[in-house]
Amino acid sequence: MNAYPIPPWDPELVQPLAQTRANTPAFSLERLEDRRHSMAEGLPGEPEPDLTAGGRVRVEERQIPGPYGAPDITVLILKPTSAPSPVAGIYYIHGGGMVMGTRRNGVESLVSYAAEGLATVVSVEYRLAPENPHPAPVQDSYAGLVWTAQNAEALGIAPKHLLIAGTSAGGGLAASTALMARDLSYPVLSHQILIAPMLDDRLETPSSQMLDEAGLWDREENRMGWTALLGSHRGESEVSPYAAAARAEDLSGLPRTYLDCGSSETFRDEALDYAHRLSAAGVSVDLHMWGGGFHSFDSIAPEAQVSQTSWAVRDAFIRRALTERPPIHT
Repeated sequence: MNAYPIPPWDPELVQPLAQTRANTPAFSLERLEDRRHSMAEGLPGEPEPDLTAGGRVRVEERQIPGPYGAPDITVLILKPTSAPSPVAGIYYIHGGGMVMGTRRNGVESLVSYAAEGLATVVSVEYRLAPENPHPAPVQDSYAGLVWTAQNAEALGIAPKHLLIAGTSAGGGLAASTALMARDLSYPVLSHQILIAPMLDDRLETPSSQMLDEAGLWDREENRMGWTALLGSHRGESEVSPYAAAARAEDLSGLPRTYLDCGSSETFRDEALDYAHRLSAAGVSVDLHMWGGGFHSFDSIAPEAQVSQTSWAVRDAFIRRALTERPPIHT
């Protein structure tokens, strides 16, 4: 019997979860290429999103300099075709357990902000573990952020209005990249948006242990993802906060934060703890835990009421972040 009980799934999420598990190849490093292909191609029968929003968004891909001594990296840029003045920038980091995903995964959720002339979106393609373990993913993520800030004028971005956002592993990388930007004093970020972030390699919390072949991204998948990134150092005392943001002892000076998670997902406890520690360090935090939600529930079952509510709350935060004057940090 599992020592840590799983809060029940929201009833509207049960069937979509079962269908997704049935249609998704089992995750293992031996079958990693299958999962990478599945994630890149999307769910069977799912239409490819229109990133141009009917012509209101200019879509561009560029090769930009990677970290010193490393290969160039690719960024996907979504820019309003017409905007009256410089707009906010959203720098996005995709999910995929540190081992999967591309610059196009998840970026469709941000198209509307470019289409409405509220933001230019830059999504980075970072190197993946295990072929490229830490620090490659976070170094690529930071290099892309620096390039975005340095090219803000050409991108139509207001230089002091730059947000960082990420989902799952991308949320963890966004948190670590924000720590790096703070520590290196460049660039200044107005907000960080951490969606069900992957923050802690130690796997010691109840939620990190409670899922065994249940939900999405259970304890064994999580262990494999972190081990791919960190190898034998996973869980050891010297792991850098640039690899696992939960390791950071000082969370002061970070930007205003939006953070959410499901009540029934692996990352629940580390997300709640990170929000608590951010607040204790004087950071303004909007925290939401969605009852009955598994990892990525809002993408798997977008029509469910809990998904609709979570999207609406996150959208309201992002719109306010894009339109209000960037906060003054004291």
